[in-house]
Amino acid sequence: MISVCMPTYNGEKFIRIQLESILSQIGNDDEVVISDDSSTDKTVEIIKSFNDSRIHLLENNSFHSPIYNLENALKNAKGDFIFLSDQDDEWTVDKVSVCMEKLKDCDLLIHDADIVDGNGIQTAESFFKLNHTKKGKFYNLLKNGYLGCCMCFSKKLCEVLLPFPKELPMHDIYIGNFAAFNGYRIKFIEGKLIHYRRHGNNASITSEHSHRKLLSRISDRIIILKNI
Repeated sequence: MISVCMPTYNGEKFIRIQLESILSQIGNDDEVVISDDSSTDKTVEIIKSFNDSRIHLLENNSFHSPIYNLENALKNAKGDFIFLSDQDDEWTVDKVSVCMEKLKDCDLLIHDADIVDGNGIQTAESFFKLNHTKKGKFYNLLKNGYLGCCMCFSKKLCEVLLPFPKELPMHDIYIGNFAAFNGYRIKFIEGKLIHYRRHGNNASITSEHSHRKLLSRISDRIIILKNI
């Protein structure tokens, strides 16, 4: 069984496209667990309009955080395999089949993506290339290549990840480093299995050049190391 876990907040513009791309390739016994952080637009209305029993919507949350909003979805997931999803991307038609095949011999899988803008126009051919993503636990501690919306992993990893520690800088860098430094099998593959949408209002800044102060970035890594 697959659980797709998605945090939402005011995602009305792209949520329909994303859900259509997911629901079209998961099975009748799979699920999409959506935790909504009290959206004030039509996000919840659009989700409910699908009237699909595979969608499990967790409403009226007040996390004010994409990290702990996702954690809520993960806590309610029942699947043997967990796929993370943003609210504003679009999955390619073979994402699930490719990932499920690769998950046979790893605990955490990270795949590549192309990058598109708000109009769906490609702005970069490869996130891996743009981000200089490489495998290696020490490399990825310093230069994060663990992009959450390109992650899927086993339930056994999910169970030990939860609950998330407080004050995490972002969930994906924590999940990736937790797995790497605790001996779980990690695989990076070059397949571009989502259209990763960057439109100026994303919760994550992973694919953009960081302008944060060096001390702040060092502090983030200390928090991660302390909790893994």
